[in-house]
Amino acid sequence: MFNLNKFGAAHKLGDNINTDYIIPAKRKRDSLDMKEISRYLLEDVDPTLRSRIKEGDFLVAGWNFGCGSSREVAPRVIINAGIKAVIAKSFGRIFYRNAISTGLVLFECDTTDIDESDELDLDLKTGQLTNITKSRIIKGTPLPTIMLDILESGGLVKYLEKEGTISVKR
Repeated sequence: MFNLNKFGAAHKLGDNINTDYIIPAKRKRDSLDMKEISRYLLEDVDPTLRSRIKEGDFLVAGWNFGCGSSREVAPRVIINAGIKAVIAKSFGRIFYRNAISTGLVLFECDTTDIDESDELDLDLKTGQLTNITKSRIIKGTPLPTIMLDILESGGLVKYLEKEGTISVKR
């Protein structure tokens, strides 16, 4: 079973971070190389954010992360920036589907008590986030087994290549 259990630092964002904030339209036409355009992740929200991200860190947001257009490039840019997971109070529905399909880990929970640079440990299997900095456990919404399987495979296409079909486990 897929289990993150990865320590990483929080990069705190606000509410209603839309897909055009995640990767501005002006940058998407610069290149098709996701690693290249990931340099511009959230540049209109915080121009210094990308330089502070270390491999395995977390984006932490409020309500409605990923709202807006249905661009699949948004979760792909986040993955290519080295972000381990996005933790938010809620997600835009299309973004949520695109994220799981591309292999980006999402976790819904109350993010009020998470601050910038807090060290976090996320366990998707139990639906539990530990804020190591504050010695607090935050319960979230556990993902269904099929979503964990898709994420463990690296996204929907890789899952289908491996499994040949989708099998919903009850």
